[in-house]
Amino acid sequence: MSQSAQSTAWDPHPEPLAVTSAPSPEYGSGSLADLLPTLAAGMAVPGMTATIGELTPADRNCVFLIDGLGWEQLKAHPEEAPFMSALLGSSRGGTGRPITTGYPATTATSLASVGTGLPPGAHGLPGYTVRNPDTGELMNQLRWNPWTAPHVWQPYPTVFELAHRAGVHAAQVSSPTFQNTPLTKVALSGGTFLGRLTGEERMDLAAEQLAAGDRSLVYTYYAELDGAGHRYGVDSDTWRGQLMHVDRLVQRLAEQLPPRTALYVTADHGMIDVPFDEEHRIDFDEDWELRAGVALLGGEGRARHVYAVPGAANDVLTCWREVLGEQFWVASRDEAIEAGWFGPQIDERVHDRIGDVIAAARDDVLIIASEREPKESAMVGNHGSMTPAEQLVPLLEVRS
Repeated sequence: MSQSAQSTAWDPHPEPLAVTSAPSPEYGSGSLADLLPTLAAGMAVPGMTATIGELTPADRNCVFLIDGLGWEQLKAHPEEAPFMSALLGSSRGGTGRPITTGYPATTATSLASVGTGLPPGAHGLPGYTVRNPDTGELMNQLRWNPWTAPHVWQPYPTVFELAHRAGVHAAQVSSPTFQNTPLTKVALSGGTFLGRLTGEERMDLAAEQLAAGDRSLVYTYYAELDGAGHRYGVDSDTWRGQLMHVDRLVQRLAEQLPPRTALYVTADHGMIDVPFDEEHRIDFDEDWELRAGVALLGGEGRARHVYAVPGAANDVLTCWREVLGEQFWVASRDEAIEAGWFGPQIDERVHDRIGDVIAAARDDVLIIASEREPKESAMVGNHGSMTPAEQLVPLLEVRS
């Protein structure tokens, strides 16, 4: 029996989840947005502040971001990831604790938080798809569709750019596919981009780039674990095989670190598998109640931005809270901002990108849209919300 069914059995009028009960990210002390500013501050980059107090400065810093590797998934698979599992106690400066991604726990938002050192309310990528207030269209911020001028959408310099200006050797080592994408331009540009196809090549080159400067800031990335999770689920042999591979990559890089280096292994989000049935996958395209008064459906299955037709925002909020409020934290835009979901500040240009209503899943459920989002609706593994499985990510540390 689901949690919602259990509660209904004893309470004919169950209360919706309180917005304030959502476990908001640790902006300003232990989120992805705090990582690069902390490392850059330790290298004396002007304007940077060390907000993750547990980390010790190093002359050379490397961030290896593994797409889709949540804290809970790593802890659950010690046999597949023996090297990283042995490093769990090193996480977050030896406290053995994770950090948080920021909301929503999704790739475009998290990469922007990493690269700019800013929370979503400032950098302005607050979801997988969000409304562009200037055009009224949904903007996919991962695929950058429809095309929008990158530095108008996200005007802040990246930490890599600031580090490069300060004389730090800055480099990104990733797939050549990402070199010229708008997301890379707004989130990860600055210094030198070096494209390599295989994970092994990236690890070797990242180590070389760390040694190329007395002060170095190097970023490298691996995407295939996330792809396996979306397609097959985090309970699949394919996902486990990818985890085994990435564990070997981490070890390969760790064993090549030049002197005075700190390597940090982290992720952009975790992931959960959601069953394929009507109880767990609520189809917006087939639910007239949820569609009533809605002009655009943004975000993704576990972290929805809902844009109401003019004048209908309160009615949409009431309906979504009544229908979904036992399984989702359902908030108005103002409530979500007040609760700090998108960070301590919301830039004016970002305010209306956020939905009139935001629905963040607590239970293992999705709001799919089978007609307008067929590919996303078919995914096994999903993420986006504020549950520990999605929100908590490692910050494993190796020093040379």
